[in-house]
Amino acid sequence: MKDRNIIDQIGEDVVLLDEDGKENTFEHILTFMYEGKKYVALSPIADEESAMDDDEAEVVLFQITSENGEDTYVSIDNEVLLDEVFAEFLDLMDEINEEEDKNGENE
Repeated sequence: MKDRNIIDQIGEDVVLLDEDGKENTFEHILTFMYEGKKYVALSPIADEESAMDDDEAEVVLFQITSENGEDTYVSIDNEVLLDEVFAEFLDLMDEINEEEDKNGENE
């Protein structure tokens, strides 16, 4: 695998505050670079009340900016950029899955 843009893979849970100050917990999926900027992909961790019946996982993408030495997650408001970042995320996840499949076959 190239690992050209991957900074960090699946890791810790992330707690973010919404507009109303309510805490929402996400699973960290991937931190990666796209066109010189850092992005993070998170998946909401649904509680039992709001658990989705969908087979597809939901992914939320944020740009990571640094302010005063601290990382801040900023929503991506430009739909074209969001589509491009999502496409990069999918490509990187495909690479990761292919690499895991190859490693699994060699074991």
